[in-house]
Amino acid sequence: MEKALKLLITIIFFIPIIGYGQQKDTLINKLDSLNRKKDTTGQVNNINPSAYTQTTQITFKNYFILLASDLKQEFTKPFHATKKDWVNFGKFAVIAIGLSFGDEPIQQFAVRLRSKNIPLQRTSNFITNFGGTYEVYTLTAFGAYGFIFKDEKIKVTTLLATQAYITGGALESVMKFLSGRTRPSFYNPDTEAEPRFLGPFSKTAKDANGKKVYSSFPSGHTTVAFAAATVFAKEYRNRVWVAIIAYTSATLIGLSRITENKHWATDVLVGSAVGYLAGQNIVNNYHRYAKIKNSEKKTSVTFNLGYLNRQLVPGVIYKF
Repeated sequence: MEKALKLLITIIFFIPIIGYGQQKDTLINKLDSLNRKKDTTGQVNNINPSAYTQTTQITFKNYFILLASDLKQEFTKPFHATKKDWVNFGKFAVIAIGLSFGDEPIQQFAVRLRSKNIPLQRTSNFITNFGGTYEVYTLTAFGAYGFIFKDEKIKVTTLLATQAYITGGALESVMKFLSGRTRPSFYNPDTEAEPRFLGPFSKTAKDANGKKVYSSFPSGHTTVAFAAATVFAKEYRNRVWVAIIAYTSATLIGLSRITENKHWATDVLVGSAVGYLAGQNIVNNYHRYAKIKNSEKKTSVTFNLGYLNRQLVPGVIYKF
């Protein structure tokens, strides 16, 4: 499943770029929100928050162009980061490093709490699935609702959420590979777990029971949950309850990864940040797309007959 996802992401990422890379005036180039210069539409790549309540249809073709642009922007962001971006990154790094001192005690507390509480075990397992397989079902249900009841807003939002899911999954997969961090479940129950970063190509493929596992950092479930939650929160920014439900659900999924003994607290923290930033970029990129589409000149020519001074006079109406 993971190999198939990586292959799909690779295809989606490269095909549109190869096809459009040599052209200057293409949608994928216009969508590059990391470029602060004016494009061929004469617009600067900044989105007014008031635009978040508007809806523009996404075509099948442009869905993949948007997705390729999302991936491109996310993976090239470090090369375009501003001084403010690095300052914010530094602040977050301080928080993450501070929390890392609590990784082990938090993990030990969560394991003890879970082992003594059967209802918590069942609830935790149920919630954690919504950051994986169940989230796909949830997005499918939202999409089906939009198509059945012709709700364009929910259709577009769900499509954006799928882009956030894929983009978040791509980001956390690369980060997992680079970090090679051991999971709490990598250790025997009677051995004190220790979070270690082993780097790329590390051999952490099995846990203490011989079950295949992957690198712990960051939490993939948390990343995609926050990515999708951010899309819904921002697209329905005029409905506060949507943001409350979306972010509460994503937070519970993140906490469940700790109580399930699958991740350290810092894995969840970083995953939530990566997911939020990915979701925010997907939404901004979509409204960048909407701004471009709405600014394109639409011309039409119609012919008619008018009556003037008792004569039929042919006329031409040109709309632009």
